[in-house]
Amino acid sequence: MMNTEPHEQHRWLDQLVGEWTSESEAVCEPGAAPQKFKGTESVRALGGYWLLCEGRAEMPGGETGTMLLTLGYDPQAARYTGTWVGSMMSHLWIYTNGSLDAAGKVLTLESQGPSFSGDGTLATYRDVIEIKSPDHRLLTSHVLGDSGEWTQFMTANYHRKW
Repeated sequence: MMNTEPHEQHRWLDQLVGEWTSESEAVCEPGAAPQKFKGTESVRALGGYWLLCEGRAEMPGGETGTMLLTLGYDPQAARYTGTWVGSMMSHLWIYTNGSLDAAGKVLTLESQGPSFSGDGTLATYRDVIEIKSPDHRLLTSHVLGDSGEWTQFMTANYHRKW
C-alpha cells in the first residue's frame, strides 16, 4: 500500500463533486444539424484521489444513455488520467494526457477512439472541462482532423443542483 497524501491536483477535482443537471448540443452524424439533449450527473470522490461521475442523458431516438467517467491525477506522470464508458458504445475511452491550464480553470484531456468515418480507424479526441463558476462548468469535445485542426462536435453545460 502506498502511503501518500492527495496532491493539490487531486483537491482541484473536489470542486466537481455534487449533483448536476446538463444541457448538451452535439453533432451526432457528420454533416447533420446539432441535436440538443438534457441529462443529470452525480459526482462523488473516491478516497481523495479519484472522481466517479455517473451520468444519464437523452440520446438520439429518445433512448436514455448512461455514462461513467473516472478522473484522477497521476503525480508520477504529472498528468490527469481517467476513463469514460457509455451504454451507447463498446469503446473504453482512456484519458492518457490530461493537463490543467495555468489559471486552474481549464482541464484538457486527450484520448483515442473510433473515427467518425466508421472505417475502423482511430482518431484523437480532446475533452475540455472549463470551470465557469462554482456552480457551472462547460464541457466541450473535439476531434483532431487529418489537416491537424481540432473540430468541436459537442458542448455540455453543467449546472449544480440545489
